Amino acid sequence: MKILLLGATGRTGKQVLKIAVERGYHITCLVRNPSKIKASDSVTVIKGNPNNQEDLVSALQNNSHIISVLNVSRVSDFPWAPLRTPKKYMSEVLSKLVALSNTDTIKRVAVCSAWGVSETKKDIPFWFRWLIYSSNIGAAYRDHERQEKILEESNLDWTIVRPVGLTNTTKDQIVKESFDNTPNPKLTIGRKAVASYLLDCLKMDSMIGKKVVISKS
Repeated sequence: MKILLLGATGRTGKQVLKIAVERGYHITCLVRNPSKIKASDSVTVIKGNPNNQEDLVSALQNNSHIISVLNVSRVSDFPWAPLRTPKKYMSEVLSKLVALSNTDTIKRVAVCSAWGVSETKKDIPFWFRWLIYSSNIGAAYRDHERQEKILEESNLDWTIVRPVGLTNTTKDQIVKESFDNTPNPKLTIGRKAVASYLLDCLKMDSMIGKKVVISKS
């Protein structure tokens, strides 16, 4: 499997890259700072900005699958920290990606979104809903909604994965899936488990056109 990975230098992206290589896939990483990723026989590193159309065209070459773990990021984890990326970064990238992707060559797309987006807003705890509305965390959630809509309206075979709160644990975790917005999942899941799940989705036709909330079991 040949995969274009967007967001490869982020905390979740690094896990996707590591697991994909372990599984024997070839990964193309489009990154602004290539020094953060070591190229190899199974990893192609392209310097560029995912929000630049020419860079995306180059990165899409010879790839049949796409995983995006991009985010609207802040300069720190503090909820009110200033944004590092534009407010519509993810949706702008995905809009370009959909326009450029040939459905004859791109077999599957998996995008990492978040629990609390769109119809799952009602399911998240009150304190977290307040935090989304009151802080810069909300910028990412609003753009997740925009990118989900773009993907849903495309002709691509997509899967939208909505993890609960992410942790950096390296432990293996059993993933609990929710397709019907069942409330009260566990509130956290490890990035490693999310990365593995995103890669699994690319091989399952049953996940085409599905939006799924995942948490640790």
